[in-house]
Amino acid sequence: MASPSSSSSFTLSSLFATAVLILVLSTAVSLKSTLHPRDMLPHLPRQVSWPILNSLYGAADLLPTFIGTANAGNNTVKWKGACFYENTAHMEFHNKSGSKFGGGTLHIKAHSICKNRYFLSADKAHSSTCMDLYVFATPYRVTWTWYFISRPHTVEFPEWDGQAEYDYVKKKGVSIFLMHAGMLGTLQALCDVFPLFTNTGWGESSNLAFLEKHMGAKFEARPEPWVTKVNTDDIHSGDLLVLSKIRGRWGGFETLEKWVSGAYAGHSAVFLRDTQGKLWIGESGNENEKGEDVIAILPWEEWWEFEQKKDDSNPQIALLPLHPDVRAKFNVTAAWEYARSMDGKPYGYHNLIFAWIDTVTANYPPPIDAHLVASFMTVWNKLQPEYAANMWNEALNKRLGTEGLGLPDVLVEVEKRGSSFDKLLTVPEQDDWVYSDGKSTSCIAFILEMYKEAGLFGSLASSIQVTEFTLKDAYMLNFFENNASRLPKWCNDNDSVKLPFCQILGKYRMELPGYNTMEPYTHMNEQCPSLPPKYNRPGNC
Repeated sequence: MASPSSSSSFTLSSLFATAVLILVLSTAVSLKSTLHPRDMLPHLPRQVSWPILNSLYGAADLLPTFIGTANAGNNTVKWKGACFYENTAHMEFHNKSGSKFGGGTLHIKAHSICKNRYFLSADKAHSSTCMDLYVFATPYRVTWTWYFISRPHTVEFPEWDGQAEYDYVKKKGVSIFLMHAGMLGTLQALCDVFPLFTNTGWGESSNLAFLEKHMGAKFEARPEPWVTKVNTDDIHSGDLLVLSKIRGRWGGFETLEKWVSGAYAGHSAVFLRDTQGKLWIGESGNENEKGEDVIAILPWEEWWEFEQKKDDSNPQIALLPLHPDVRAKFNVTAAWEYARSMDGKPYGYHNLIFAWIDTVTANYPPPIDAHLVASFMTVWNKLQPEYAANMWNEALNKRLGTEGLGLPDVLVEVEKRGSSFDKLLTVPEQDDWVYSDGKSTSCIAFILEMYKEAGLFGSLASSIQVTEFTLKDAYMLNFFENNASRLPKWCNDNDSVKLPFCQILGKYRMELPGYNTMEPYTHMNEQCPSLPPKYNRPGNC
């Protein structure tokens, strides 16, 4: 008899390990052990434990959950932890440092009452090996710690960062966040997030798996060849290109962007034909020789060759031709004037996140919320102050009508006005806002601004802020061809599934839910929810 192969050995060991796991589960139930069944997973073979961990935790579990705030009042925050089921916190102000504004101590008591048949003790965690991880934040600092013993704990703030932080904490308090997946789940989530940004087959598979799990996306393979022989005679000014990148730095970024916005594509570009008949591509987000992301006008041949041969994000690309009636309205001269006026300007980072956030609560996939956004901004404000200023500080100042306020001062100012940060984030972006480096347009905002200048929004142009549009909002506009018989003959000619648009590159068949269905209206996309996995939106939001 031939000796067992390595795969056979794995199968036997997996069966044995699974049997052990079942035995442990049974024992835990019958004996009410303090050892939670989940805690056995790290001790099992990786081939067994990792699939189970993947089913329990994912990349989204890396995000902390907002618990509450502890301030100077008599309020006590109460919550259920991932490890300890009953927890309380309150803030004590003191001046042990002898400084002008003193400091404070956050008192936390972690204990558990037996509510689960796996528990043995009412004074301990629901497992002998688990621990709760916490993040604590004010507009001026972020810190973190973990607890695995049931007893009173403290988080020290030796000295407040001046009058502003002292006043903020007294009134609003220190924000408390729980890593709800615990230590094991958080480590697993880190392992899930990391490959999203790697330029590997593993990274690509991870991005596809994330989108399938969290959005319900499908990635059906197309028949080869995956590159279409495009006849440029069938291309016209204003025709839209949408791209979905699925690996590497941009692939990972787009995956998260798709998840929060509901868009099934993450980048876009537009065709322009000059008076000599030469075909060009207008694109916001093209990397220049200095490594900067800028707005660029490139020859079609150059752009297309790069996407086919040099773009390591493995882009899936679709052409969305304008409807003939819409094309007839497209003022090519005005479009070119706008494109040339923006050529070389920076990509629109300033308003990137604000196109996504329209509501106080209905744009954040759990456990994201405005508290978490503020804490994330605080971290980046400390680590990369220039980056933070570019990404949101200027935009937040625009919404307040102020200039030069840093993030902490913005948070304090909005509270002084009797409003809140979550409401500030929902203030619609205005297309005529000018930032320190000029007008700010993301990839799709650049194109839709061109559409406005070219007359496609007609009399509604002044009442629509296209910087509020996500890519999904753009491809849902009823601007595109709706008669399959008028699509170019080479469009999807090798695919038995006839899409309503032309996919010209990519292994996987692209989906664009809601494509070409939405008529423009006043204040379009200024108050729209976007919660996964259905991303339902009311009419005229």
